[in-house]
Amino acid sequence: MKNEGQTGAENPRKGAHDRMIVPVAHDLKVAGGLSVAAGALWPVQAGAVAWAVSAWAQGDPPVERALVAALVFLACGVVRAALEHRSGGLLFRAADTTIARERATLIRREARMPSEKGSAAIASLVVQKLPLLQPWITRYRVAMMRASVLPLLLLVLAFSQSWVVGLTLLVAGPLVPVFMALVGMAAEDASRRQLNEIGTMNDMVMDRLSAMLDIRLLGAVNRAADQFGARAESLRVRTMAVLRIAFLSSTVLELFSALGVALVAVFVGFTLLGEIRFGSWGTPLTLGQGLFLLLIAPEFFQPLRDLASAWHDRAAGFAVVAELDALDAAERVSFVGAGQESEPLPGTLAVTVSDGVARLRGRNVPLPDVTLRAGETLALTGPSGIGKSTALAAIAGLVPLVSGRIEVCGRPLDATTADAWRARVAHVPQRPHFSDRTLGDWLDTADTGTDPWPALRLVGADGIVARLPDGLATRLGETGGGVSGGEARRLLLARAVLSGGDLILADEPTADLDNETAGRIISALYRLHAEGRTIVVATHDPALAAAMGHQLEMVA
Repeated sequence: MKNEGQTGAENPRKGAHDRMIVPVAHDLKVAGGLSVAAGALWPVQAGAVAWAVSAWAQGDPPVERALVAALVFLACGVVRAALEHRSGGLLFRAADTTIARERATLIRREARMPSEKGSAAIASLVVQKLPLLQPWITRYRVAMMRASVLPLLLLVLAFSQSWVVGLTLLVAGPLVPVFMALVGMAAEDASRRQLNEIGTMNDMVMDRLSAMLDIRLLGAVNRAADQFGARAESLRVRTMAVLRIAFLSSTVLELFSALGVALVAVFVGFTLLGEIRFGSWGTPLTLGQGLFLLLIAPEFFQPLRDLASAWHDRAAGFAVVAELDALDAAERVSFVGAGQESEPLPGTLAVTVSDGVARLRGRNVPLPDVTLRAGETLALTGPSGIGKSTALAAIAGLVPLVSGRIEVCGRPLDATTADAWRARVAHVPQRPHFSDRTLGDWLDTADTGTDPWPALRLVGADGIVARLPDGLATRLGETGGGVSGGEARRLLLARAVLSGGDLILADEPTADLDNETAGRIISALYRLHAEGRTIVVATHDPALAAAMGHQLEMVA
């Protein structure tokens, strides 16, 4: 809810601050204090240099003052380096902690409760966008602290030597944050558009790669390349827009800084030449005072320039947090249970679905009433989109129910039984996915060291592995490069056998296969049933449906 008097534009920024900055505020505060202390040592170094040079100009012995000044300058430099080193360590620790926390939360949640965002967009957020939080965390807060303390300190020192120099800095200094804020609003909007384009382009790349075979078969390679080129050009345009704003901002801010320093230099120079006889407090400006003012004038603008640079980092950080907030608010559905390893649910295998309605993102799906006993086989049939795959997922506890009831082994399928129930279930998805592991490791999901060859022979996949270049040591591509669709399905069945599940849920195992290959899949399922496994398939294939002991047609 919004607080009274708080605008909609302020809420997201406060939320971003509370989410990213507050958990590491202590480290940022200490780091900022150390950085301010380091910056406050520069006037001491500048004073030592001015003191030594003015003594040389007056004809005093140069060695004694030079040695003292050098020792003071060196000591302050060592202390400044130590303070900045410690400050940087705290800042990067805070940034790494924040990014690691957000990344872990994002991955854990998307694995358990995926949103409608594509995997490419999520990968883009995790790999490319979250690191953009680091400059915001490491630079902006410290730059704010330095800009609020150091210019004021240097302004007081400048006024103590010359009211003209102090007035010059006082007039030129505020122009920097004013233009910084004006340009920053455009920078934030441009950064958000750029980040959105990155996510869209990654989604497009993943979509085209997954459909590459179909694109080639349909002769749409040139069209796909043109679409990709157009998207890449759009990203280039948006990236250049961000860079143009950044360069414009830097040019404007450097202009004011350079003019301010130049005015101080002109005043000091003409004063020391005797052409200007006003601007100091009663007595003429000395060489030492003039050198001191020339040395501190650039440092007066430096914290403001750093803040202007960090303002762009802040804009990019807000854009990332806005995307994270939108993803947090996305509708998602969690599977039942904790998703942890568990001992198999005891009891005789049995499944009963009564008046079930499954909950999906944006809609509810009615489920058919099912009664299934150990050793039976069942085919769920019906038109596409009717909910066959959803029914399999609901039986496995992968989607919750809005209403109705599912019983497994005589007990309700709920959070207390779901993990143990899934230990008895082997799910064979419609689309094979091979992780970046050897085939032998991928088949043995529980890393039990079980010999996979009996399972491979049972489903008729032993010849497939034997033909692979490295056998069980082969690493297949994500979508099973090196094996056909039917061969990948048989490997999935072998994996289901090795998992030890006595209920096999197969989603369209013969989809898009020719009759001969589909026949091999059906034969493999026959052999699994003969071994005592219970099988439920969702299918459009009349031959597969006829091979099952029972058929249940789902209707709208």
